[in-house]
Amino acid sequence: MAEKTAAELDALLNKLLGAFERKMPFNQLLGIQFEALHLDEVRLRLEMREELIGNYVHGMLHGGVIASVLDVAGGMIAMANAFSNKELTDNERREGLDRASTIDMRVDYLRPGKGAYFIATAQVLRGGRRVSVTRMALHNDQGVLIAVGTGSYIVG
Repeated sequence: MAEKTAAELDALLNKLLGAFERKMPFNQLLGIQFEALHLDEVRLRLEMREELIGNYVHGMLHGGVIASVLDVAGGMIAMANAFSNKELTDNERREGLDRASTIDMRVDYLRPGKGAYFIATAQVLRGGRRVSVTRMALHNDQGVLIAVGTGSYIVG
């Protein structure tokens, strides 16, 4: 069986993980939108809505929403990184996605969650066959860094 190119893996990844936006009820509830999803990049967008406010006096995004969006971004990049292992079959890739889950996550809240929308990005600090460690960031619409996180994920 011929190895897949990075472009072929990227297309397959988008086909499989695109379901996370459309089929994950919690992601839909929060309103998470995937702006970019590639083997080495994830970019999520979250529009500010009244239902997501945690501090009604100041209209700030709830800390649990911030943590959730960072967790989704970290999990997505961890899975994308594991997915890029060219030694795996397509079936093994699908099975890995089915088993993926968060082991541990830390969030540092740096500034109040104010903005019209928020962008979450993530990168892999260490990728492995079974576990990946990621670093995530959440910026508001003005590019202000709101929170960062570090997460560990089972990926295989």
